[in-house]
Amino acid sequence: MTQAHALMVQGTTSDAGKSTLVAGLARALVRRGLRVAPFKPQNMALNSAVTTDGGEIGRAQALQAVAARVAPVTDFNPVLLKPSSDIGAQVIIHGRAVANLSARDYHQYKPTAMAAVMASWGRLTQAYDWVLVEGAGSPAEINLRDRDIANMGFAEAADVPVILVADIDRGGVFAHLVGTLELLSPSEQARVKGFVINRFRGDISLLQSGLDWLEARTGRPVFGVLPYLKGMFLDAEDALADGAADVTADAPVLRVVAPVYPRVSNHTDLDALRLHPQVDFRWVGPGEVPPPADLIVLPGSKSVQADLVWLREQGWEAAILRHLRYGGKVIGICGGFQMLGRTLGDPHGIEGRAQTMAGLGVLDMDTVLEREKQLVNVCGHLCLEGAPTVRGYEIHMGVSSGPALATPAARLEGGRSDGARSADGQVLGTYLHGLFDDPAALAALLRWAGAAGELQHVDLAARREADLDRLADAVESAIDLDRLMAAAGDD
Repeated sequence: MTQAHALMVQGTTSDAGKSTLVAGLARALVRRGLRVAPFKPQNMALNSAVTTDGGEIGRAQALQAVAARVAPVTDFNPVLLKPSSDIGAQVIIHGRAVANLSARDYHQYKPTAMAAVMASWGRLTQAYDWVLVEGAGSPAEINLRDRDIANMGFAEAADVPVILVADIDRGGVFAHLVGTLELLSPSEQARVKGFVINRFRGDISLLQSGLDWLEARTGRPVFGVLPYLKGMFLDAEDALADGAADVTADAPVLRVVAPVYPRVSNHTDLDALRLHPQVDFRWVGPGEVPPPADLIVLPGSKSVQADLVWLREQGWEAAILRHLRYGGKVIGICGGFQMLGRTLGDPHGIEGRAQTMAGLGVLDMDTVLEREKQLVNVCGHLCLEGAPTVRGYEIHMGVSSGPALATPAARLEGGRSDGARSADGQVLGTYLHGLFDDPAALAALLRWAGAAGELQHVDLAARREADLDRLADAVESAIDLDRLMAAAGDD
């Protein structure tokens, strides 16, 4: 088998559109009958997914796998960093956690990480027609150039052509592109084949003089200008997307709030709630008073004890207990589930200082963080009216036990139970990420939380597919794919 063609998408800034462009290109190339794999050498994100080979990768690469219509595997993201503090992260290699390292220690570890990256690269380039590579942040971060494995360091090692993408909606797009190019070494500059401009609004004829200047100034083509696609709803790579704080329904049947604690993880679990036209959903950030609601959802956390301390400091413990006294409902997912118990122990110091602290005490259970992370895709039925099917995945290091688990939230295939429900029926906790994704499970949970009347059908997977096709349509319309593929070496 001949080696795959490859193209690397690097951005002038974080959130320039790298993940989105790779997803759109993947779907567009798949439409041409090509076998496509996404690849991100190193990702730093708290949103992750479980792969078919039993590992963990960044959520963006799982989305790109959906775009490419292939099953997600750990080779798509061989190095994943999950920040546990401002200066340290859990290091995941080929889907498995191997260490918790400070930024300085990880810098020394990078040659080992690079070996894992190149091993995955070798396997993918032998198995696919095209490998679309996503960079991380910007290649022009001077302080990160040494031992770089995420951007030009990888591109040089693997001999991959590069295109630069910039977000015009932020302003300064020409400065971003030219400045980034100028800060690269001569060999890296030679690797850049051209540009894509992202999120353009308005009359493109008014941009043409700038595009002509850019091409004359750099000697490189602009392969296309992607329009600003309003209403796109694709899985976020990490941080909450701009404008994601509030989604107000026109005629809400349920008010839902969730705290944005410092190490919130897999917040995409709540995307189906945000999408639902009858749910008035709100993320509540630091310094904000928790507003009245029918349902409070505690999402996952990478540092459960630290985020529990934050919850208390922000007044959430009192707000949750008051909410329950007045008949409200609470759902905890993964780390949020662990917070709901009597105690949360970390005897091995996995998340910081070895200690045990009191939980919120609304579920009769205790949780201990263990060294081995649980990674599994699951399917089963919710223990609610109608026993709707629920599908999801588990990513957690905590093991929970106690009387509350005798009344589970779900029965899983293989005879295993998951989660817990309180005796008064007001609290539900689960380890299942993706809890709300199945339309029947979403409807059942909304009804459990108090929604009355007829509920509209919301299918997150169908919406994701529709938006990926819409993105691919935009890529095919706005980008000269033949010219781009030729620049990447497809003669």
